[in-house]
Order: sequence, then structure tokens, then C-alpha cells
Amino acid sequence: MLDLEGRLRNYYSCCMPQKRSTKKKLSRKETRELDIKIEFLQGLLRRDPAYIDALQQIGDLHTRRGQFEAGLKIDEQLCALAPADPLVFYNLACSCSLTSQMERAAAALEKSITLGYRDFKWLAKDPDLRAFRQHPAFRLIENQIHRIQVA
Repeated sequence: MLDLEGRLRNYYSCCMPQKRSTKKKLSRKETRELDIKIEFLQGLLRRDPAYIDALQQIGDLHTRRGQFEAGLKIDEQLCALAPADPLVFYNLACSCSLTSQMERAAAALEKSITLGYRDFKWLAKDPDLRAFRQHPAFRLIENQIHRIQVA
């Protein structure tokens, strides 16, 4: 018998695709399904507030739901719980971009790269970072990426 974490991972691997574009308009059914998943995961967090996998899922669901401020709060919690995880800071950069906090997005993305984030192809097309890629601070990060790729 699988433990709770294993069951949760199996459930989400088949029912919840990885991070999707936030551009698509959701149907009522899709919105309701996201709300149900958020409520379920929040129940898990009431039992274990430091459950990182559940927090990550909730952050992604809030972003898919268009609730960018709520996603940002979750990403801030994750940064405190997992200060050495590059993906956590990458997601924080995305949330900052979606909430028009470009300087914070730059700082989070720089930290993510410093911690080891290397999926630069995705970074170049991630729709959550679209607004940030137009910001002057992104040019500095592009230079940092170029130095890493050349080294």
C-alpha cells in the first residue's frame, strides 16, 4: 500500500500536467477542478504546514487559476522552506513577473541561476516570464546565461 505522499504523487502525475501557460481561458469545469485540488492540498497543509510538495502544487494551481498574488505568497513560503532549491526561486521569479514586480523577478531569477537552474531554453519561452523578458534587467541575466553557456 502506498503512503499518502506516493498516492498524491500518482494522482497528480496522471491528473495534473506540468506548468501550463497562464494565457488560456479556463472553463467553469476546469476552474472548479482547480479549486477542488487547491482545497484538498490546503487540507494536507493544515496537517503539515511544511509539506513542500503540496505547497508547490498549490502554487502551480493558483497560477493556472490566474490567482497570481496567492501563487506569489506560496512561492515566498517555499523560498523560506527550501532556500537552496533553484526551481523554487525560478518559480518565485515567474510569480514576480506575473505580478509586475520586475526587480524582484530579476533578483529571484539571478538567485535561481546561482543555485544551479540551467533550463535556459524553457526560460527563454516560459509565458510566465514574458513581461520580464521585456524589462531591461533581463539583459543582465541574458549576459549571465551567456557566460555560463560559454564556460
